[in-house]
Amino acid sequence: MKCPYCHEDNDKVIDTGPLEGGTIIRRRRECLACERRYTTYERIEQQPLKVVKKDGRRVPFDRDRIRVGLERACEKRPISAQTIDAVIREVESELNQTMESEVQSSHIGELVMNRLRQLDHVAYVRFASVYRAFKDASDFVEEAQPLLSEPQHKPQS
Repeated sequence: MKCPYCHEDNDKVIDTGPLEGGTIIRRRRECLACERRYTTYERIEQQPLKVVKKDGRRVPFDRDRIRVGLERACEKRPISAQTIDAVIREVESELNQTMESEVQSSHIGELVMNRLRQLDHVAYVRFASVYRAFKDASDFVEEAQPLLSEPQHKPQS
């Protein structure tokens, strides 16, 4: 493993532990050249997941696209980066458990919205407004109306 700081290929593993029920191994490493520490992750290589877009195109699954949407929806909300990472891991894990090689983009959007609805109503409505392409204010009202009767969960900062 090359050090991300000095690019030397000489390190030692100082800590190892499982994550996500043993599907990922986290390794804490120390470069023997510059003595800086960094973390690496090992995960099982799976068949690449394809996302079927609305127009029928098939593109590789990209967790960073989910991250961008979540970060925009959660901007200026009390939601930590760790919470956003957890949502992404949950969605990705659920997609991988289906054992399908292709998934509709609409299904991914619904998975993200379900988690946001539980996490933060404002972020949920923001995400829904883009995902469902709201046309006017009545679309916002229609989406927000059912939320008013639900208890709001406190996000983990």
